[in-house]
Amino acid sequence: MSLEKAAILTLKNCMGIKKGEQILVVTDTPLYSLGQEFFNAAKELECEALQMNFLPRDNNGEEPPQAVAAAMKDAQVVLLITSKSLSHTRARKEANLAGARIASMPGITEEMILRTLTIDYGVFQEQAAKLEQILSGGGHVHLTSEAGTDLTFSIEGRKGLIDAGIYTKPGDFGNLPAGEVYVAPVEGTAQGILAVDGSMAGIGIVDRPIILKVEKGLALEVYGGGAAIKLNGILHKYGDKARNIAELGIGIHPTAILTGAVLEDEKIQGTVHIALGGNSTIGGTVEVASHLDGIVLKPTLSIDGTLILKSGKFL
Repeated sequence: MSLEKAAILTLKNCMGIKKGEQILVVTDTPLYSLGQEFFNAAKELECEALQMNFLPRDNNGEEPPQAVAAAMKDAQVVLLITSKSLSHTRARKEANLAGARIASMPGITEEMILRTLTIDYGVFQEQAAKLEQILSGGGHVHLTSEAGTDLTFSIEGRKGLIDAGIYTKPGDFGNLPAGEVYVAPVEGTAQGILAVDGSMAGIGIVDRPIILKVEKGLALEVYGGGAAIKLNGILHKYGDKARNIAELGIGIHPTAILTGAVLEDEKIQGTVHIALGGNSTIGGTVEVASHLDGIVLKPTLSIDGTLILKSGKFL
């Protein structure tokens, strides 16, 4: 399938666009050409298409220029095709509240589009709904892994959220590629060890596991090689809030593979990701210009004593 056909299919099946709708394609300079593919697809489908391009941000979770944020609130459909994620920004949240349907694609590549966006996203809607119920009704979480993760925290009172690739109603939001169910842990409750052995946002595939010692909800110590040194530098720049255990996500996409691009890596079926930093856009209370996901491979996950995953396999 060509990239052009994949972009058209995505707009029709995932965004449910209609002739004449106002579609804003937001890009930064590294992903401008991929953004043009979706802009051209919107034109082909006879939409009122607009593309805005800006200089890349330094980190995932930093706000776009104010002019871009204002335009996002006026559009009916917004595609965020940027090298750094805008998913956890005020601009995205406010555009959703204004009624925009938004798909965020940070770091997407042509290969990823062809591999992951052309599937039938209906295949995992039922599984996503079941996991959402489990997270929404859950309390105590225990996560372990072969690489050394042994982490506990509470999700009591927090709502599970679905990112399953269908954004056809006003205010809908998610990633493309989609394929995860997630929740914001209660701040201050996380304790133990997190071993990121897949990939880390802002870094890519790790050369050796990044080990994070977590106390009272914060990743206070980070060690484990060059990737750990780089991650610690990013966290130091943004302060203690950037060390917050911000998200628990469960991947359910059947064709996602480990590439170093966290947009896809966090969707790999049977993986878990834990994010550090801001979570005010997903039901938490921490707001900071940083949101970094770390992928845990072959996890064992239990909620209130019930096993959900065992060594990366759903039960």
